[in-house]
Amino acid sequence: MKLTAYSNYALRSLQLAALRSPDLVRVDDVVRVHGLARPHIVKIVHELGQAGLVETRRGRGGGFRLSHPAEDIVVGDVIRLTEGPLELVECFNPERNSCPLIGICKLSRALHEATKAFMTVLDELTLADIASNRGELLSRIAPLAEGIVSPMRRAR
Repeated sequence: MKLTAYSNYALRSLQLAALRSPDLVRVDDVVRVHGLARPHIVKIVHELGQAGLVETRRGRGGGFRLSHPAEDIVVGDVIRLTEGPLELVECFNPERNSCPLIGICKLSRALHEATKAFMTVLDELTLADIASNRGELLSRIAPLAEGIVSPMRRAR
């Protein structure tokens, strides 16, 4: 299975928001930390906001933050939002299927089961889980996050 870069960027944006919670994260923070293109992150944050996963604040001092606790945001749900239906092969979509083996193909059944198992794992994973090693993650991105004031640094 291969997820799109869009899904990866969405998860990275949410992960950074979880690490910085409850503070706002700027789009430029995500761009700087992960070396991504700003227009992509703007589009992703907008979609995450439309889906109710983040709240956004425009203007100077604006940014985005999680709308719900990180432990309530399921990675599988984010993937469904960003990927849509996972159709590994054409027969997964009955409207576009042209395969004469539909209904009897063991390969199709196996791929369907593999996709289901993949999503089951992601459905057991929350944003809190992927941000649980907070100290390690923040120290790794610290050199990349120059100019971002970490909540840990502010507390000193």
